[in-house]
Amino acid sequence: MNEVVNCAAYLDGRRVASIEVDNIKNVLHHPDKFVWVGLHEPGEETLQRFQQEFSLHDLAIEDAHNAHQRPKIETYGDTLFVVLRTAQINKQHDRIDFGETHFFVGHNFLVTIRHGSSISYADVRSRCESTPHLLRKGQGFALYAVMDSIVDQYFPVVESMEEELQEIEEKVFKIKPTRETTEHIYQLKRQLLEVKRAVSPLIDICNRLMRFDIKLISTETQPYFRDIYDHVIRINEMVDHTRELLNTALEANFSLISISHGEVSKKFAGWAAIIAVPTMVAGFYGMNFEFMPELRWHYGYPVVVIFTVSLCALIYFLFRRSGWL
Repeated sequence: MNEVVNCAAYLDGRRVASIEVDNIKNVLHHPDKFVWVGLHEPGEETLQRFQQEFSLHDLAIEDAHNAHQRPKIETYGDTLFVVLRTAQINKQHDRIDFGETHFFVGHNFLVTIRHGSSISYADVRSRCESTPHLLRKGQGFALYAVMDSIVDQYFPVVESMEEELQEIEEKVFKIKPTRETTEHIYQLKRQLLEVKRAVSPLIDICNRLMRFDIKLISTETQPYFRDIYDHVIRINEMVDHTRELLNTALEANFSLISISHGEVSKKFAGWAAIIAVPTMVAGFYGMNFEFMPELRWHYGYPVVVIFTVSLCALIYFLFRRSGWL
């Protein structure tokens, strides 16, 4: 089964050996050992096989197979089912890729199931194995280690969004605001909303894992989830702060675009007023009335031209001084 990334047994915080799926039940009979299984996008047949080995609930297996679940924590008998969404920056396509990780936690086992874009937890497993005095706490500490790694992945994502926000602010206030900037703001707001939906439920999940009514998590392990809780609160605050600044940037962009349109309208109005003077004069002399004394005056034409040009120049000066031109 190539969906099985790792399947190992641990005793007193140390890795005993890699085991086959068929031998899992033999290990589970030893109360001092626990099994840590890692799966990557397993098929239905693989999930059913592990369901039989660990006696997992049908509804939880259905959720783990279908994926696309919201972050949640549920209890099925003696098993805890946890769903978390993962996030990482895709620099090649300039976007955020989301994935899912599902956890099955029992008295002496932990099963992690990765779906979609999700980084391997091999490094997490190695760090845990290098600290047997912590891994001795059991499957609860292994759950904490993986969850902590998932939550920490959100920090570079949110920090990247904050840097993108700074670029937007420069475009809005230092460069001419455009509709492309508005579209950029909306795209970033949608990404922030996705991050918010993924992170917000973690507050409730951590609260439940810190409570003493969940006996699958030992009392000495529960304080570790308070660290994850603090990180989640920080990420939520960073997301909310960025969203507020984005809303402000969006309003400022709209206002500056309106002001820019108003400036253009004022320029049009100013030039229209200037052009109206020679148009009016030409209109008078184009009526072809018979009795117009200026028509037979020797200096009539230059006087009218000078008067028209002078009046246009005066209007231009007044509009220029008022800032319309």
